[in-house]
Amino acid sequence: MSDKLWAPWRMDYISAPKEKGCVFCNKSKSKEVQKSLVLYKAKKCFVLMNLYPYTNGHLMISPFKHTSDTNDLSNECNLEIMVLANECFRILKKNLKAEGFNFGLNLGKIGGAGLEEHLHYHIVPRWLGDNNFMPVIGNNRIIMQGLEETWIGLKPDFDKLKNSHVA
Repeated sequence: MSDKLWAPWRMDYISAPKEKGCVFCNKSKSKEVQKSLVLYKAKKCFVLMNLYPYTNGHLMISPFKHTSDTNDLSNECNLEIMVLANECFRILKKNLKAEGFNFGLNLGKIGGAGLEEHLHYHIVPRWLGDNNFMPVIGNNRIIMQGLEETWIGLKPDFDKLKNSHVA
């Protein structure tokens, strides 16, 4: 058993030129929601797709407030994050037939945060058998659908949230 986690598909993220300013602040303010992969904007936070996903439908929820400290978030913002997480689970189950999820926050550099200056919660859909030989032995991850196609497929369900209890 190896004690190393291999994620060679993330090399694009590591080697890509870094965006000026805060990625999450830039995306939250962008008018080009499809290009920025933003699916939904609520009052205190927003949902977007991960540009360098671990699997199809890898979403993130980030507060609009630029902070790296969970104690800076209001109770209203924390509640909104959880409500949106539940909506994301529902939408990913419906559209991608997700069977489970990893949901969490990498807090601080030592905690694994790649972008530690702005909090963002990850929602990673999972399926039975998704850890097959490709990522384990072949050092490759298979992403079945492009980001744009996934965004187009998920966006209508997020648009319906505008008339729900989230907005």
